Amino acid sequence: MKELIIVLIGAALVNNVVLSQFLGLCPFLGVSKKTETAAGMGFAVIFVITIASALTSLIYSYILVPAELQYLQTIVFILVIAALVQFVEMVLKKYTPSLYNALGVYLPLITTNCAVLGVALINVQKDYNVVTGIVNGFGTSTGFTIAIIIMAGIRERIEYNDVPKSFQGSPIVLITAGLMAMAFFGFAGLI
Repeated sequence: MKELIIVLIGAALVNNVVLSQFLGLCPFLGVSKKTETAAGMGFAVIFVITIASALTSLIYSYILVPAELQYLQTIVFILVIAALVQFVEMVLKKYTPSLYNALGVYLPLITTNCAVLGVALINVQKDYNVVTGIVNGFGTSTGFTIAIIIMAGIRERIEYNDVPKSFQGSPIVLITAGLMAMAFFGFAGLI
């Protein structure tokens, strides 16, 4: 149990997928303009990464390894992730069309979000069992959600501030992301 808590905290805060590993920056920068949209994207990513971690761990452990087909892991993982994202897209379109429209092109981009594939590959590289892989996936996606919601809150506040013309738009967002990464570096002493 102690190991799972360490993996969870490490994935969410210490090795934050966005702020320390720099994976998943496209949706992080593109969907973080409003807190509601960022939260919706974060919860979609939590669902996709957690389920993808479970499925890819099971497929790798019980199909690819026994059949000695480990070299197919990347292709298989991408197919699993693409299927999950299609499922999430259909559910959001049916039950929350406003969130579906707000996420726009960034929702299908979860398929190509390197954070999702990165978690599946990290689970294999670190030789995590299925449970530890799921916890790592949940922790990583929770860290993504924390980072994107914080960024959205800051961007909403920056919108009403007097930012010099040369820093408006992407420059101030990237500076903010850099400052957030430095702040998250303070969590390194937790584990």
